[in-house]
Order: sequence, then structure tokens, then C-alpha cells
Amino acid sequence: MKVVLFGATGMVGQGVLRECLLAPDVEEVLAVGRSATGQRHDKLRELVRSDLHDYAEVEAQLSGFDACFFCLGVSAAGMREPDYRRITYDLTLAAARTLVRLNPGMTFIYVSGAGTDSTERGRAMWARVKGATENALLQLPFGASYMFRPAFIQPMHGVVSRTGWYRAIYAVFSPLYPLLKRVAPAYVTNTEAVGRAMLEVARHGAPNRVVENAELTVLGTSAGARSHPAAS
Repeated sequence: MKVVLFGATGMVGQGVLRECLLAPDVEEVLAVGRSATGQRHDKLRELVRSDLHDYAEVEAQLSGFDACFFCLGVSAAGMREPDYRRITYDLTLAAARTLVRLNPGMTFIYVSGAGTDSTERGRAMWARVKGATENALLQLPFGASYMFRPAFIQPMHGVVSRTGWYRAIYAVFSPLYPLLKRVAPAYVTNTEAVGRAMLEVARHGAPNRVVENAELTVLGTSAGARSHPAAS
């Protein structure tokens, strides 16, 4: 399987990249983003671009892939809706429309978030924009497309968020992760489970095109138990 991964330097993307590089059936990963990952691996290629809204000059490098894991995104905190929409909706759809034209049989998996508003009419700005993004992606003629909606994500295996206030939040809540997992298992997951769930869905599909946190965690846990239990 050949995978193109957007956002490999972010917290979720770091975890997904780790699982892709560990998976025996992944032969190549193309990491696309504004900055390099800083990693070296025989499977890994990188495409660093300042403009992630336009791929005309690099289309040859984006062809021949089986799956796309789209983990690129920003927090909506302090952002105006047009600015957040440009990054969340416009940027994502620019990449997706290019990829579906070049790889029509591809499986496309988008990391959205718990609470995303599929009606696009709710009060929360970020949820409306995420909902519009999901809806637009689901209309594209990919071989398959899935919207992942994780809730609280615990970073694993040295993964660190690049956002300062996220790091502060995780510093506070990380010691509570075992308790959260026990009392609210439907609302917590981790970067390992997200990465493994993406691979599982790329291989075999999933019952639902919108994959909520609880289902995501089950997919990731079961996939990990089968594929590389020693890696954890």
C-alpha cells in the first residue's frame, strides 16, 4: 500500500506516520506539508510546499497512491470564520480534488473531530466549517472516503503537539488518561489507535463513513492486536 499523509508534523500526523512506517504492508509514505518531518526512513518521501492550495506543478508526485490520511488542521481559537474556513475547508478540498482526479480508486480519510456539525447550521463556528468540509469530501468520487471524529487524543510514543497551549493541556490531563479511559471510554483515544485505525480502514473499509471516537478506537485496537502487537 502507498500512502500520502498530510500534516505529518502535527500531533495526530506524527502518530499516523509512526504506524505507517511500522506497518509491513505499507511500502511508501509521501508526507506533504509546509515543513519537513525531520525523520529518515526507507519508506518515507517528503513534499514540502509553502502553498498547500495549489498542486499543479507537483501532480506527478501525487499519482499512484492507494490511500490519503489527511491530518492537517488548526485550532479555531481566536480565528475569524473566513480565515478558519480557508485553512480547514479550502485547503483540504484543494488537496482532495487534486488527489481524486489523479487517484480515483483511493481511500481518503479525513481527521475531523467529535462534535462536528453535519447540518452546517449550528452555533459553533468550527463545527459548522468541519461539517461543511466533511460533506464536501463525501461527495467526491473517491474509491472510498471516511471522516474520523476523535475526541480527546492522548499522544503516545514521544509524540508532541506543536501548539503550546495544547501541550499545556496534555501536561495537565495526561496523568488522568487512565481514569478518563475507564470512566469515559467513548470519548478518549490515542495517537497509536488513530494511526492503526486509519490503516485498518484503508485495508478493509468500515461500516460507517463517519467514524466516531468509540468506533475509531475499536478499529485501531483490533488492528494493532492482529498486525504488529510487538510494536507497542
